[in-house]
Amino acid sequence: MNIQEKTTIGDFVAHDFRTAAIFTKYGIDFCCKGQRTIDEVCVKENINETNLLIDLNAVLSTKNELEIDFNSWPLDLLIDYFEKTHHHFIEVKTPVILQFLEKLCDVHGSNHPELFEITKLFKASTEELAPHMKNEEMILFPFVKEMMNATKTHGSIGQPQFETVKNPIAVMMNEHEHEGERFRTIASLTNNYTPPEDACNTYKVTYAMLQEFEQDLHKHIHLESNILFPKAKALEKFFSTEE
Repeated sequence: MNIQEKTTIGDFVAHDFRTAAIFTKYGIDFCCKGQRTIDEVCVKENINETNLLIDLNAVLSTKNELEIDFNSWPLDLLIDYFEKTHHHFIEVKTPVILQFLEKLCDVHGSNHPELFEITKLFKASTEELAPHMKNEEMILFPFVKEMMNATKTHGSIGQPQFETVKNPIAVMMNEHEHEGERFRTIASLTNNYTPPEDACNTYKVTYAMLQEFEQDLHKHIHLESNILFPKAKALEKFFSTEE
């Protein structure tokens, strides 16, 4: 990867998702705030830029045959992946985690009152994720697929009701930011998903599932914010210059 002055955190992770672990190690948000450059984030968060670049280069200099190159995928395939993988994951995991959290509140809430706030935050997150995903599936994704089909058939595209993809994308980016903040709070309240000493097995499983949920959400948001959305805007711009 050729690192330039304006290379963003999102660019790093889009090129090689293994770098996400490095950014996480330094406490850097690579999904919701992926448009910042290395220099910007290091100055703002007082991070040693030299050490960060050494760690990033160590990852980038080694091959990873197992990592999927999502950046090379056509957008219609990427959209199908979102719906069948990440959207499905949220739909399946949400009721199970909520059930476990409510049980923990009943059994351990008196000794661990933070459980009530964790449950409240997770409920709020899932209640907002449901319409967010539906809007993607019903509004943005079909238009992106229409553009992709037009490129294959050398056809034209219609004028969407939302005028430009920039409008729903701006809304979705804002919603991504809210979810990022919410899960940062959950991570803090759970001591980075570390169960307390008196935790039962349900407690341990619930924290593990919450961590898995956050990790999946981070990857989901990264792929949309740093790959799908920029490419969708570029594709729309291509059609506008063709007219």
